[in-house]
Amino acid sequence: MAFPGGLLIGCDAGTLNSVKIKGNHTAMKSGMLAAESIMAGLQVEGTPPRILGDYAARIHDSWLGQELHSARNFSGFMHKFGTLLGAAMVWIDQNLFAGRLPFTLHDTKPDYDCLVEADQAKQISYPKPDNKLTFDRLSSVFLSNTNHEEDQPCHLTLRDSTIPISINLPRYAEPAQRYCPAGVYEIVEEADGPRFQINAQNCVHCKTCDIKDPSQNITWVTPEGFGGPNYPNM
Repeated sequence: MAFPGGLLIGCDAGTLNSVKIKGNHTAMKSGMLAAESIMAGLQVEGTPPRILGDYAARIHDSWLGQELHSARNFSGFMHKFGTLLGAAMVWIDQNLFAGRLPFTLHDTKPDYDCLVEADQAKQISYPKPDNKLTFDRLSSVFLSNTNHEEDQPCHLTLRDSTIPISINLPRYAEPAQRYCPAGVYEIVEEADGPRFQINAQNCVHCKTCDIKDPSQNITWVTPEGFGGPNYPNM
C-alpha cells in the first residue's frame, strides 16, 4: 500500500466494505491514517519512502483494518457459491461468526476470464429507456459533464487493433459495447464489414475495459490535462 513517494488510499487501496457496499467512511479513515504516516515521516530524519512503510501497519491496527478483515470473505462466498448459497454463507459468516471464520477465500480467476462465449449465453432484449425512470447511456454521460479535448491523443489504446473484430466479435459478440457504461465502444457496420470504433470523448474513467476485456487488448492510460468526468453537484 506504500511505494516510493506515495501511498494508496480509498478505493485505490480496496477499502470498500463489500458487505455493507459502503466505502466513504473507510476511504476517509485511510486518508487520515495516510496523513498520520506522512507527518510521522516528515518528523524523522531519513528517506520518506522508507518511513511511509508504517502506513499498512497503521491500517492493520485500526478499526478500518478490523472492519475490512471481517468482510474479507464476502466476494469469495458470492463468486464461489453463487447468489443464493453464497448469500447464506455470508449471513452465517457475519451473524454467527462476526467475520471471524478461520480461513480466507481467494479469487484466483481474473475477472476477464469469467465471460462465457456468445453462443452459450442467452441474448437479452432490453426495453428502450422511458426517460422517466430509465435513461439511455449518452444522456447519463452528459450529466457527468465528461469532456476530453478533441485533438488530444486517444487515452484508450489497443495492443492489436484486429482483435476486436477477428476474436472478440465472433466469440463474445464484442462485450466492450455492453460493459462500458458510457458507450465508448461501438461496432459500426460498414459496406466492407464491421469496424470497431472508440469514442474516447465519452469515457468516464471507470477503467472497466482495462479489467474486463476478454483478450486483455485494451489499455487505459491517463488522459491529457483535466479531461474526464466532472460532477459539479456532488
